[in-house]
Amino acid sequence: MIALRSITFNLVFFTWTGALLTIGLPLLLMPAGAIYAVGYLWVRISLALLAGIVGLRYEFRGRPPAPGERVILAVKHQSAIDTMVFNLVIDRPAFVLKRELFFVPLFGWYLWRCRMIAIDRASGAKAILSMVRQAQQALARGQTLLIFPEGTRRAPDAPPQYQPGVAALYGRLGLPVMPVALNTGVFWGRRSFLKRPGRMVIEFLEPIPPGLDRTAFMAMLQERIETASQRLRAEALEAVDKSVDNTSAGAH
Repeated sequence: MIALRSITFNLVFFTWTGALLTIGLPLLLMPAGAIYAVGYLWVRISLALLAGIVGLRYEFRGRPPAPGERVILAVKHQSAIDTMVFNLVIDRPAFVLKRELFFVPLFGWYLWRCRMIAIDRASGAKAILSMVRQAQQALARGQTLLIFPEGTRRAPDAPPQYQPGVAALYGRLGLPVMPVALNTGVFWGRRSFLKRPGRMVIEFLEPIPPGLDRTAFMAMLQERIETASQRLRAEALEAVDKSVDNTSAGAH
């Protein structure tokens, strides 16, 4: 049943997404605000499809940044869904992402038009300098910065691998960093075809104030994100186990 629902969702989702990206091409000539508005609609409908077909829903906890609040979001990254849900609660987010995504037909054009922060991972120190410069420009436009500190999706049970980019933003921009924990990978895993029913949780944690040295900041960031994410993972696994037990009991 999970496999069938996953197939159905993938077919509907990619068909719907491709159609919207094609029909919306004239938006690339309009202000970025129009693209963000359509992007919000895309996320809303896509999540409704995910709930209706797969039975997978989402829940936000904690306090997201207020409109106009200058803060850097540092988000645990486990699933493709992580790049979507924040559009519901963050006004015009500027994601830090790998430059290669700009070259994806259609989708990459929209990312470029919304002025996402693209980095060339092969450039070493130059990539950090470019990221900081682009982040400053995004802040000047009133966007909210969002970075995945590990740089790529990680399985929920994988050991953390935090990268220096988030520390560079923290040190150079002088802004608080709001850690964000989640358990999305339990339901929609990294490079996983299957999407499992349940409730994904995205939790906004207490911001880390500016001014800490690099070592203290990175230790605090990792401790807060990993502790909360493991708690949410355990919560999700417990719910999955109960669902399996209830299904087994009903079968008897």
